[in-house]
Amino acid sequence: MNKSFLAASAATLLAGALALPALAQNVAIVNGKPVPKSRLEALEAQIKAQAARTGQPVPPDVEKQLREEVIAREIFMQEAQRRGLEASPDFRAKMDLARQSVLINELFADYQKNSAVTDAEAKAEYDRIVGSQAPAAGAKEYKARHILVEKEDEAKAIIAQLKKGAKFEDIAKKQSKDPGSGAQGGDLGWANPSGYVPEFAQALGKLGKGQMTDAPVKSQFGYHVIRVDDVREAKGPEVPSFEQVKPQVVQQLQQQKLVKFQEELRAKAKVE
Repeated sequence: MNKSFLAASAATLLAGALALPALAQNVAIVNGKPVPKSRLEALEAQIKAQAARTGQPVPPDVEKQLREEVIAREIFMQEAQRRGLEASPDFRAKMDLARQSVLINELFADYQKNSAVTDAEAKAEYDRIVGSQAPAAGAKEYKARHILVEKEDEAKAIIAQLKKGAKFEDIAKKQSKDPGSGAQGGDLGWANPSGYVPEFAQALGKLGKGQMTDAPVKSQFGYHVIRVDDVREAKGPEVPSFEQVKPQVVQQLQQQKLVKFQEELRAKAKVE
Protein backbone atom coordinates (compact mmCIF):
# COMPACT_ATOMS: atom_id res chain seq x y z
CA MET A 1 0.00 0.00 0.00
CA ASN A 2 1.24 3.51 -0.82
CA LYS A 3 2.93 5.19 2.16
CA SER A 4 1.59 8.60 1.14
CA PHE A 5 -1.94 7.19 1.11
CA LEU A 6 -1.45 5.80 4.63
CA ALA A 7 -0.11 9.12 5.82
CA ALA A 8 -3.05 11.00 4.30
CA SER A 9 -5.56 8.58 5.87
CA ALA A 10 -3.91 8.94 9.26
CA ALA A 11 -4.00 12.72 8.97
CA THR A 12 -7.69 12.62 8.07
CA LEU A 13 -8.52 10.43 11.06
CA LEU A 14 -6.49 12.66 13.36
CA ALA A 15 -8.22 15.80 12.07
CA GLY A 16 -11.60 14.14 12.56
CA ALA A 17 -10.71 13.11 16.12
CA LEU A 18 -9.63 16.65 16.95
CA ALA A 19 -12.75 18.14 15.37
CA LEU A 20 -15.12 16.18 17.61
CA PRO A 21 -14.23 17.97 20.89
CA ALA A 22 -14.29 21.32 19.08
CA LEU A 23 -17.75 20.61 17.68
CA ALA A 24 -18.95 19.56 21.13
CA GLN A 25 -17.84 22.94 22.54
CA ASN A 26 -19.54 24.96 19.80
CA VAL A 27 -23.12 25.53 18.73
CA ALA A 28 -22.11 25.88 15.09
CA ILE A 29 -19.42 27.17 12.75
CA VAL A 30 -20.55 30.34 10.97
CA ASN A 31 -18.42 31.49 8.01
CA GLY A 32 -15.53 29.53 9.45
CA LYS A 33 -15.88 31.08 12.90
CA PRO A 34 -16.96 28.87 15.85
CA VAL A 35 -19.94 29.94 17.96
CA PRO A 36 -19.21 28.73 21.51
CA LYS A 37 -21.86 26.72 23.35
CA SER A 38 -21.37 28.99 26.37
CA ARG A 39 -23.38 31.67 24.54
CA LEU A 40 -26.32 29.33 24.18
CA GLU A 41 -26.05 28.28 27.83
CA ALA A 42 -25.93 31.91 29.02
CA LEU A 43 -28.97 32.86 26.93
CA GLU A 44 -30.85 29.79 28.12
CA ALA A 45 -30.05 30.68 31.74
CA GLN A 46 -31.47 34.18 31.19
CA ILE A 47 -34.71 32.79 29.74
CA LYS A 48 -35.13 30.32 32.61
CA ALA A 49 -34.44 32.99 35.23
CA GLN A 50 -36.99 35.32 33.63
CA ALA A 51 -39.55 32.51 33.50
CA ALA A 52 -38.96 31.77 37.19
CA ARG A 53 -39.49 35.42 38.13
CA THR A 54 -42.74 35.73 36.18
CA GLY A 55 -44.02 32.23 36.93
CA GLN A 56 -44.27 31.39 33.23
CA PRO A 57 -43.35 27.92 31.92
CA VAL A 58 -40.29 27.46 29.71
CA PRO A 59 -41.31 26.33 26.17
CA PRO A 60 -40.33 22.70 25.51
CA ASP A 61 -38.42 23.54 22.33
CA VAL A 62 -36.65 26.57 23.82
CA GLU A 63 -33.14 25.15 23.22
CA LYS A 64 -33.79 24.77 19.49
CA GLN A 65 -35.18 28.32 19.27
CA LEU A 66 -32.26 29.77 21.22
CA ARG A 67 -29.76 27.90 19.03
CA GLU A 68 -31.23 29.64 15.98
CA GLU A 69 -31.12 32.93 17.87
CA VAL A 70 -27.44 32.50 18.78
CA ILE A 71 -26.53 31.64 15.18
CA ALA A 72 -28.49 34.63 13.84
CA ARG A 73 -26.70 36.93 16.28
CA GLU A 74 -23.33 35.63 15.11
CA ILE A 75 -24.28 36.28 11.47
CA PHE A 76 -25.41 39.82 12.22
CA MET A 77 -22.37 40.52 14.39
CA GLN A 78 -20.00 39.39 11.67
CA GLU A 79 -21.71 41.73 9.20
CA ALA A 80 -21.43 44.63 11.66
CA GLN A 81 -17.73 43.86 12.13
CA ARG A 82 -17.24 43.66 8.35
CA ARG A 83 -18.64 47.18 8.10
CA GLY A 84 -16.23 48.44 10.74
CA LEU A 85 -18.94 49.47 13.19
CA GLU A 86 -16.93 48.27 16.19
CA ALA A 87 -14.55 51.18 15.73
CA SER A 88 -17.22 53.90 15.89
CA PRO A 89 -17.28 56.18 18.99
CA ASP A 90 -21.02 55.57 19.39
CA PHE A 91 -20.49 51.81 19.60
CA ARG A 92 -17.66 52.18 22.10
CA ALA A 93 -19.78 54.43 24.34
CA LYS A 94 -22.69 51.99 24.26
CA MET A 95 -20.40 49.06 24.99
CA ASP A 96 -18.98 50.89 27.98
CA LEU A 97 -22.48 51.41 29.39
CA ALA A 98 -23.44 47.81 28.65
CA ARG A 99 -20.28 46.50 30.35
CA GLN A 100 -21.01 48.72 33.33
CA SER A 101 -24.58 47.40 33.63
CA VAL A 102 -23.51 43.77 33.38
CA LEU A 103 -20.77 44.23 35.97
CA ILE A 104 -23.14 46.01 38.38
CA ASN A 105 -25.70 43.22 38.01
CA GLU A 106 -22.94 40.71 38.78
CA LEU A 107 -22.08 42.69 41.92
CA PHE A 108 -25.68 42.68 43.13
CA ALA A 109 -26.08 38.99 42.32
CA ASP A 110 -22.89 38.20 44.23
CA TYR A 111 -24.08 40.22 47.23
CA GLN A 112 -27.45 38.47 47.34
CA LYS A 113 -25.79 35.08 46.97
CA ASN A 114 -23.55 35.78 49.97
CA SER A 115 -26.21 37.60 52.03
CA ALA A 116 -29.11 35.20 51.66
CA VAL A 117 -32.23 35.74 53.75
CA THR A 118 -32.42 33.12 56.52
CA ASP A 119 -35.60 31.28 57.50
CA ALA A 120 -35.45 33.02 60.88
CA GLU A 121 -35.35 36.46 59.23
CA ALA A 122 -38.24 35.59 56.94
CA LYS A 123 -40.34 34.23 59.83
CA ALA A 124 -39.65 37.33 61.93
CA GLU A 125 -40.77 39.58 59.07
CA TYR A 126 -43.91 37.46 58.56
CA ASP A 127 -44.75 37.74 62.27
CA ARG A 128 -44.22 41.50 62.15
CA ILE A 129 -46.58 41.90 59.18
CA VAL A 130 -49.25 39.68 60.76
CA GLY A 131 -48.92 41.54 64.05
CA SER A 132 -49.38 44.91 62.36
CA GLN A 133 -52.68 43.71 60.88
CA ALA A 134 -54.09 42.53 64.20
CA PRO A 135 -56.82 44.78 65.66
CA ALA A 136 -56.05 46.87 68.72
CA ALA A 137 -57.02 45.41 72.09
CA GLY A 138 -60.68 46.08 72.83
CA ALA A 139 -61.47 47.20 69.27
CA LYS A 140 -65.06 46.57 68.16
CA GLU A 141 -66.93 46.07 64.92
CA TYR A 142 -70.50 47.27 64.37
CA LYS A 143 -73.29 45.89 62.24
CA ALA A 144 -75.19 49.07 61.53
CA ARG A 145 -77.90 50.57 59.34
CA HIS A 146 -78.41 54.17 58.34
CA ILE A 147 -80.81 56.39 56.47
CA LEU A 148 -79.21 59.29 54.60
CA VAL A 149 -81.22 62.42 53.70
CA GLU A 150 -80.32 65.91 52.51
CA LYS A 151 -82.04 68.03 55.15
CA GLU A 152 -81.98 67.96 58.94
CA ASP A 153 -85.77 68.33 59.17
CA GLU A 154 -86.20 65.19 57.07
CA ALA A 155 -83.94 63.26 59.41
CA LYS A 156 -85.79 64.51 62.50
CA ALA A 157 -89.12 63.50 60.97
CA ILE A 158 -87.74 60.00 60.25
CA ILE A 159 -86.50 59.63 63.85
CA ALA A 160 -89.98 60.58 65.08
CA GLN A 161 -91.58 57.96 62.80
CA LEU A 162 -89.17 55.28 63.99
CA LYS A 163 -89.91 56.06 67.63
CA LYS A 164 -93.60 55.59 66.89
CA GLY A 165 -92.91 52.09 65.52
CA ALA A 166 -92.16 52.61 61.82
CA LYS A 167 -89.87 50.01 60.29
CA PHE A 168 -86.30 51.22 59.77
CA GLU A 169 -85.75 49.00 56.71
CA ASP A 170 -88.87 50.25 54.93
CA ILE A 171 -88.03 53.93 55.40
CA ALA A 172 -84.44 53.33 54.28
CA LYS A 173 -85.60 51.71 51.05
CA LYS A 174 -87.99 54.59 50.28
CA GLN A 175 -86.08 57.66 51.47
CA SER A 176 -82.37 56.98 51.88
CA LYS A 177 -80.12 58.84 49.43
CA ASP A 178 -77.40 56.20 49.80
CA PRO A 179 -78.01 53.95 46.78
CA GLY A 180 -75.78 51.16 48.06
CA SER A 181 -77.29 50.59 51.50
CA GLY A 182 -80.72 52.09 50.81
CA ALA A 183 -81.77 49.18 48.62
CA GLN A 184 -80.69 46.84 51.44
CA GLY A 185 -82.84 48.57 54.06
CA GLY A 186 -79.91 50.73 55.16
CA ASP A 187 -77.69 47.73 55.97
CA LEU A 188 -73.98 48.61 56.10
CA GLY A 189 -72.80 45.16 57.20
CA TRP A 190 -70.01 44.59 59.71
CA ALA A 191 -67.36 47.30 59.82
CA ASN A 192 -64.86 49.02 62.06
CA PRO A 193 -65.87 52.63 62.87
CA SER A 194 -62.55 53.83 61.46
CA GLY A 195 -63.87 52.97 58.01
CA TYR A 196 -66.48 55.73 58.19
CA VAL A 197 -66.22 59.53 58.12
CA PRO A 198 -65.34 60.93 61.59
CA GLU A 199 -68.80 62.27 62.45
CA PHE A 200 -70.46 58.96 61.60
CA ALA A 201 -67.80 56.93 63.43
CA GLN A 202 -68.07 59.06 66.55
CA ALA A 203 -71.85 58.67 66.70
CA LEU A 204 -71.61 54.93 66.01
CA GLY A 205 -69.16 54.42 68.88
CA LYS A 206 -71.66 55.83 71.38
CA LEU A 207 -74.38 53.33 70.49
CA GLY A 208 -74.95 49.86 71.89
CA LYS A 209 -76.70 46.91 70.34
CA GLY A 210 -80.26 47.81 69.28
CA GLN A 211 -79.80 51.56 69.90
CA MET A 212 -80.50 54.41 67.46
CA THR A 213 -79.32 58.01 67.30
CA ASP A 214 -81.72 60.44 69.02
CA ALA A 215 -80.66 63.30 66.74
CA PRO A 216 -79.53 63.50 63.10
CA VAL A 217 -75.80 63.08 62.51
CA LYS A 218 -74.43 65.62 60.04
CA SER A 219 -71.57 64.70 57.68
CA GLN A 220 -70.27 65.85 54.31
CA PHE A 221 -72.86 63.59 52.68
CA GLY A 222 -75.95 64.93 54.46
CA TYR A 223 -77.84 63.88 57.58
CA HIS A 224 -77.78 60.33 58.93
CA VAL A 225 -80.13 58.36 61.12
CA ILE A 226 -78.08 55.46 62.52
CA ARG A 227 -79.07 52.22 64.20
CA VAL A 228 -76.75 49.52 65.57
CA ASP A 229 -78.01 45.97 65.07
CA ASP A 230 -75.08 44.18 66.69
CA VAL A 231 -71.59 44.67 68.16
CA ARG A 232 -68.67 42.22 68.34
CA GLU A 233 -64.98 42.13 69.14
CA ALA A 234 -62.94 43.13 66.11
CA LYS A 235 -61.34 40.28 64.20
CA GLY A 236 -58.07 40.49 62.35
CA PRO A 237 -58.05 39.71 58.62
CA GLU A 238 -57.49 36.12 57.59
CA VAL A 239 -53.84 35.72 56.71
CA PRO A 240 -52.09 32.97 54.71
CA SER A 241 -49.64 30.66 56.45
CA PHE A 242 -45.93 31.44 56.54
CA GLU A 243 -45.15 28.68 54.02
CA GLN A 244 -47.70 30.07 51.57
CA VAL A 245 -46.12 33.54 51.45
CA LYS A 246 -42.52 32.69 52.30
CA PRO A 247 -41.20 33.26 48.73
CA GLN A 248 -42.73 36.77 48.62
CA VAL A 249 -41.42 37.62 52.10
CA VAL A 250 -37.92 36.41 51.18
CA GLN A 251 -37.98 38.42 47.96
CA GLN A 252 -39.04 41.55 49.82
CA LEU A 253 -36.28 41.13 52.42
CA GLN A 254 -33.70 40.49 49.70
CA GLN A 255 -34.68 43.74 48.05
CA GLN A 256 -34.47 45.61 51.36
CA LYS A 257 -31.01 44.19 52.01
CA LEU A 258 -29.85 45.12 48.52
CA VAL A 259 -31.10 48.70 48.92
CA LYS A 260 -29.25 48.97 52.24
CA PHE A 261 -26.07 47.59 50.61
CA GLN A 262 -26.33 50.19 47.84
CA GLU A 263 -26.85 53.00 50.35
CA GLU A 264 -23.82 51.87 52.37
CA LEU A 265 -21.60 51.86 49.27
CA ARG A 266 -22.74 55.37 48.33
CA ALA A 267 -22.15 56.60 51.86
CA LYS A 268 -18.56 55.24 51.91
CA ALA A 269 -17.69 56.50 48.43
CA LYS A 270 -15.55 59.63 48.13
CA VAL A 271 -17.21 61.80 45.50
CA GLU A 272 -15.52 65.09 44.58
